[in-house]
Amino acid sequence: MGAPNLVLPVHDASEVGAARRAAVAVAERLGAAEEDAGKVALIVTELATNLARHGGGGELLVRTLTRPAAALEIVAIDRGPGIASVDQAIRDGYSSRGSSGVGLGAVSRAADRCEIFSTDGAGTAVLARIGLAGPAQSAEVVVAGVSVAKQGERICGDAWNWSGDRDRWSVLVADGLGHGPDAAVAAAGAVRIFGTNAGEPGADVLEAAHAALRHTRGAAVGLAEVRPGAGELRFTGVGNIGGVVLTPQGSRSLVSHAGIVGHECRKIQTFTYPWTRESVLVLFSDGLQSRWTLDRYPALRGRDPALLAAVLYRDFARGRDDVTVVVGRGAMSP
Repeated sequence: MGAPNLVLPVHDASEVGAARRAAVAVAERLGAAEEDAGKVALIVTELATNLARHGGGGELLVRTLTRPAAALEIVAIDRGPGIASVDQAIRDGYSSRGSSGVGLGAVSRAADRCEIFSTDGAGTAVLARIGLAGPAQSAEVVVAGVSVAKQGERICGDAWNWSGDRDRWSVLVADGLGHGPDAAVAAAGAVRIFGTNAGEPGADVLEAAHAALRHTRGAAVGLAEVRPGAGELRFTGVGNIGGVVLTPQGSRSLVSHAGIVGHECRKIQTFTYPWTRESVLVLFSDGLQSRWTLDRYPALRGRDPALLAAVLYRDFARGRDDVTVVVGRGAMSP
C-alpha cells in the first residue's frame, strides 16, 4: 500500500534535531546500513535547517518506498520567498544569509535523486530520494503521493496504491468515510481488493470492493488504468475522489459517479480518456480543494511526481480532513 507520509514540521532551529532523529529511525526500520542512515541524517539536517533559516518554516514529508528497491523519499516544502537561482543555490559556498552555503550542495551529493522546484515569492519544494539497498533505481513508471491524516488524528483514513509496468499501470485512491481508524479500515480494504485483483477491469475491481466493504464504513474510491500503447486512460470512480489529466494543452477532469463503495453504489461506470507520453495523472481525495490550479507554476507539470504532489498538498489542502494526492507519469530521465 502507498505508505502514508510522516510529517515533520520545522519552524525554528530547535526542531531540526527531532526531525533528523525521526527520519533516521524510519530509515533504520527499513534496514538501512550505517552509511545510508548517515546520508539521511545529513539530508534532513540540511533541509530542515533551510526551512527554519530561509523558508520561514515548513514541513518535511517522509515516505518509504519498496519498489523498484527500498528507498526513502524526503520532500521539504515551504511558503518562503523562493530561490532566485536554483543552479547557484546548489553550489557550495553560496548563501543568501551569510552562512557557509553548503546545504543544498550537500543534499544533491548525498541523494540518489535531488530535484528542486522554486517559485519567486511562492515557496520552494526540494525532493531527495535515497536508496537503502544500493543506489535508488530509476523506474519505468513514476508514481508518488502525499497522504496525511487530518490534524489531530494519528491515523489517516485515506489509502492508495499502484501496480503495473510501462505497458499498463493502475492507481487507486480510497477515502474511508469520516476519519480515524474506522475510516482507515475501509480505505485499506479497498486497496487490498485492488491488490488481489490486479489487471482486472476497473469496474470489476470496484464491484469486488463494494461487496468486501459492506461491513465497514465504506469509502469513496477512484481507479485509473493507463495503457500508453493504446493511448488511453480508463477511470472508474464512485464518490468524491477527484481525477485530472494534465497535458501541455491544459487539464481534463475525470468523471466519478455519486455513492459510497460498500453501502450505496447505484452505478459503476468506466470512462475512457486520451493519454500521451506528455500526460500526467493526478488523483486526490476531498481533503484537497477541487479547484486547484497550476497557473502560478505551469512548469511543475513536467517535474518529478513527488514534487507535484507535495506542492499541491502545500497550497491546496483544506486543512480539516485527511488528504491524499497521487501523481503518476511515464519514466523520467535521471
